[in-house]
Amino acid sequence: MTEQTWKVHKFGGSSLYDASCFRRVADIITAQPGERIAVIVSAMGGMTDRLLRLVNHAERDDRAFIAELQELGERHADAVRELLDGDARVQLLDQWSQDERDLREILTSIAAVKSASQSNRDVVAGYGELWSARLLAAYLAKRNGGTGGRWLDARNVITVRNGELGPAVVWPESQRRFDAALKDFGKGTVVVTGFIASDEEGRQTTLGRNGSDFSAAIVAALASADELTIWTDVDGVMSGDPNRVPEAQIIRTLTYNEAMELAYFGAKVLHPQTLGPVVENNIPVLIRNTFAPDHPGSRIAAAVVEGENIKGITAVDGMALINLEGTGMIGVPGTADRLFGALKTAGVSVTLISQASSEHSICIAVPEKLSAQAQRVITEAFADELAGGQIQRIEVANGQSIIAVVGDNMAGTPGVAGRFFGTLGRAGINVRAIAQGSSERNISAVVDSADATRALRAVHSGFYLSAKTLSIGLIGPGVVGATLLDQFERRGAGLRDEFNLDLRVRGIARSTHMLLGARRIGLTDWREQLAGSTQEFDLEALLDHIDADHMPHAVIIDCTSSDRIASQYAEWLERGIHVITPNKKAFSGTQKYYSEMLDAARQGNSHLLYETTVGAALPIISTLRGLLDTGDHIHSIRGILSGTLAYLFNVYDGSRPFSGIVRDARQSGYTEPDPRDDLSGMDVARKLTILARELGRPLEIGEFPVQNLIPEALRELSTEEFLDALAAYDDEIDAMYQSARADGKVLRYVANLSADGEAAVGLQQVSADDALAHINLTDNIVQFVTDRYSENPLVVQGPGAGPAVTAGGVFADLLRLAGYLGASH
Repeated sequence: MTEQTWKVHKFGGSSLYDASCFRRVADIITAQPGERIAVIVSAMGGMTDRLLRLVNHAERDDRAFIAELQELGERHADAVRELLDGDARVQLLDQWSQDERDLREILTSIAAVKSASQSNRDVVAGYGELWSARLLAAYLAKRNGGTGGRWLDARNVITVRNGELGPAVVWPESQRRFDAALKDFGKGTVVVTGFIASDEEGRQTTLGRNGSDFSAAIVAALASADELTIWTDVDGVMSGDPNRVPEAQIIRTLTYNEAMELAYFGAKVLHPQTLGPVVENNIPVLIRNTFAPDHPGSRIAAAVVEGENIKGITAVDGMALINLEGTGMIGVPGTADRLFGALKTAGVSVTLISQASSEHSICIAVPEKLSAQAQRVITEAFADELAGGQIQRIEVANGQSIIAVVGDNMAGTPGVAGRFFGTLGRAGINVRAIAQGSSERNISAVVDSADATRALRAVHSGFYLSAKTLSIGLIGPGVVGATLLDQFERRGAGLRDEFNLDLRVRGIARSTHMLLGARRIGLTDWREQLAGSTQEFDLEALLDHIDADHMPHAVIIDCTSSDRIASQYAEWLERGIHVITPNKKAFSGTQKYYSEMLDAARQGNSHLLYETTVGAALPIISTLRGLLDTGDHIHSIRGILSGTLAYLFNVYDGSRPFSGIVRDARQSGYTEPDPRDDLSGMDVARKLTILARELGRPLEIGEFPVQNLIPEALRELSTEEFLDALAAYDDEIDAMYQSARADGKVLRYVANLSADGEAAVGLQQVSADDALAHINLTDNIVQFVTDRYSENPLVVQGPGAGPAVTAGGVFADLLRLAGYLGASH
């Protein structure tokens, strides 16, 4: 007959806070597989602290302990009455009455001498676990027809010996007692008290803070369990402190060594001592959430399937850095021994050591609260060397934090340290000291505590989010901006699933107000969210939110036509924020500002993408750059760069007045609300200026002719007055059209740029066999004549306007940016 194996589950105080929590725990236990289950329990949440407070009251002879003891009794009794009935309820309430008398007697004796022995403290503190174990066992018996109604007092099983490193288990005696206590136990569940144990003389003691986890590991080892599950109030071991790193993730699998490193450096789920018994017996540990039992949690084992190089980023705060420096230390053996010997005598624990290879200095990190004491004992130990000048200084820097990256797979992997310190450098964080163990499992850096959270976020994003997560702020959710957000909503999930590319829209702003999302803005109803937002538009607040420390890359998409917004690009780029925009103002403004933007992008290691400033989604700028970058020589650029003007002169055939076509085009949405914005030719002039600058020609608007199709007398009228008055000038357009027609040509509004920078914009008569004569209604077309494309010019043609097309072009720029930053798509 095969021996039945054990599975061990431990529930902490947050999991057993009240009656509803006990019900949840019972549900979890009942659903667990396994014929033999041991459940280790802590006291109800907060109960141990309250019990120890009773001792503090008694030591002051403060009779408040009497009333507070009654409060604790009522809390326990309320849970008993809610969960149990009949004899079971009576039995537990009677047991509480006996415990209350015993506690009152102990506390009264403490009050008499105004001092509590450690033994008294241990006895009082351990009652919480007794109450939890009895109650859970009785409730399981009620639910399961008696199965699971057994509870085991760990004081009768676990025997420990207290030493310098804390309680150590006396394994042979504990094993004998465990086997004897459960020799007649078959199938079912036994509930075991956590935290408490006995010493070799049989006196009650405790296993210290986090002792219930240690109890669970001890029981798992004694039972040769298949696995140990620690149930808590988080989903597992996190890659960072979620209170400081919003993007912290659950670590699915990690080794014992990784878990112990993370625990030592501040991870709250485990205490390093907890893992000792399970490591020795190779028992896997699961960390799961009582309040989300369907979540798989984290699995800790001797070895795991190879995963990320870095498993977690954590920090130890409240540290001080002490630097012992002197030329007399070089080549002198025993210096470190004297240093650490003095610290040991003073009871000062050293957390980190960093020594220069020259032996000129030794740097250590100690708890800040002990820094003055450490400085004093070191000064005393090296008094003669300080007096004689062999040691120059002993410096202390308080307010330090240790940032550590942990992972078994860092060993032998080139570039991990470079990435760690490079990330800190890019975040502007100064590193005061560095340490790495020979196992390469941990790399630590000491930074100012004021920078610790920023450092944690920056390093976490560098290793966990990488270049595949972009924090996006969109300014101007008008026609194009709104269409772009809708495109994100439709394609976002696919990009995450197919390419692990996470485009997080975290801010949407218009001129009056804005919407910010902590992690991301849900795009299915962004219009309603934005309409309901009461946060006023604040450009600096938007930038700070988008350019958050915990996000690896920040992107601003400007879908406005605002000069004010465009004038900020250089500042954003220098700050390291990437910019994508269809707004032509910054690129066709002064040559000075255009140059400043490019310099700022280089200084900030940021990208500026603006393909859609010319031809919407048509690859006009990228084609030009491709020709230049591959060494082709451009002779001329010629084209139709306005979808509106292309439409007007495609439709006009002399049969209808030009003014009527303009009015119809406006009503159909082919022009700007004021058609003069198109008819002035300035939009085309801006686009030609952008192309000239891409060609390396410092062209300024005003330095080349631009034909304005708005009669001078109509330029100051209202829009409606202009539309009405335009009819008086229909004959001028018709005369130009008839002249072109007589020569077998058509009218087109054309932009021309030569290699030497000569430029012009205006109406031209174009021959019927010219590529510019054969375009669809609103097409843009650009013709490149180059060394390679001389006899047969290179032509880029297609829709050059429209919200869907323009938004698609901006989206393409964003994906291009993701590619530059390392995402594969």
